[in-house]
Amino acid sequence: MASITVTRRSRSFVVPATPTSAETLELSAIDRVPGLRHTVRSLHVFRHGGCRVDSSARPADVIRSTLSHALVEYHAFAGRFVGSVAAGEACVACTGDGAWFVEAAADCSLEDVNGLDDYPLMICEEEMLPAPEEGADPTSIPVMMHMTEFTCGGFVVGLVTVHTIADGLGAAQFINAIDDLARGLDRDRPRVAPVWARVIIPSPPKLPPGPPPSFKSFGFQHFATDVSSDNIAQVKAAYFQAMGQHCSTFDVAIAKVWQARTRAIKYSPEAQVHLCFFANTRHLLTQVLPKDGGFYGNCFYPVTVTATAEDIAIAELLGVIKMIRDGKAGLPLEFAKWAAGDAKVDPYQLTFEHNVLYVSDWTRLGFFEVDYGWGAPSHIIPFTYADYMAVALLGAPPTPTKGTRIMTQCVEAKHLEEFRDEMKGFF
Repeated sequence: MASITVTRRSRSFVVPATPTSAETLELSAIDRVPGLRHTVRSLHVFRHGGCRVDSSARPADVIRSTLSHALVEYHAFAGRFVGSVAAGEACVACTGDGAWFVEAAADCSLEDVNGLDDYPLMICEEEMLPAPEEGADPTSIPVMMHMTEFTCGGFVVGLVTVHTIADGLGAAQFINAIDDLARGLDRDRPRVAPVWARVIIPSPPKLPPGPPPSFKSFGFQHFATDVSSDNIAQVKAAYFQAMGQHCSTFDVAIAKVWQARTRAIKYSPEAQVHLCFFANTRHLLTQVLPKDGGFYGNCFYPVTVTATAEDIAIAELLGVIKMIRDGKAGLPLEFAKWAAGDAKVDPYQLTFEHNVLYVSDWTRLGFFEVDYGWGAPSHIIPFTYADYMAVALLGAPPTPTKGTRIMTQCVEAKHLEEFRDEMKGFF
């Protein structure tokens, strides 16, 4: 097909609609984890399926305006990070400098690029993701947005947030606040009032730092597959029949990825392999968190499940699911030990070795419920990949297809065919 051009029409900072307090906000012990000072990038594809009351409104104009109003309530997102992350002194200065906003247009329809449902994408993701002005540090700006409008009326929101200010649930809460204002909803404020309150997060004594993490590039390859809801349901039913307990879609999908990866790579039988995921801990802090919600800071604990490669490779899938569920069951005790200062090793100091698989579930954060007035996104494309870490992400296939999309970057080219066969052979 002919080459596609994305033309950037404007680039500027969107400031709060009304003046906000010029305060400095302290970050929590989790926010200040050095490894969280990175950007989280994603594309949110909207096929223009809804119908606004004001049919003449352009998505970019609506989102720019409501972003400005959302920043009044969420004024930390309009600020800047100050202080040293490495020294544990980082804060947010509420400067009111604003969120970076880029407006662009593509000279094609979403249908022309298959709804951005191919890999690699038919339009390079960098053309639809925001980048700050030359020389600016992207990790100093809490949120950036890039609006790309297509000739069909559909649009893509490129979102970049800095993990230091919010976890996935918190970032989605902020984006849903923009959604609330964009749709009107008979109110001039978001449904959920934001709560900073980082002081309520436990702050145990710092542990001696371990060895610095390695950032060796492994050359992991991308692979994605969709799993039907029926297939997942069959495994859930088998697990319940065998174990007398329920399991989740996350448990099933991630167990299969971990096992398929271990089998494909063929680690030595006695080698240890690790699975790591960030578990939400809001339910463990109900005594101190606001009853009406609204807390949007980092509130998670890294859960690591460890086994020998042989145990993972030869186990029935139900056995691997049980290992993951046992790891989840230990979360309350492990988090309590860390909060009380009884942890021997800092669980937030991550290592990026070949035998560690990091997993993340994007389906339960709240991004799929966002509706600026033109309907919910048809699908979301996360880009939380790095050459030095093995990653598996859970998302959803484009609507109206039901099921789970498993996106991975966790095996080298020499192992990709066997990994693909392992994954497709089961599902």
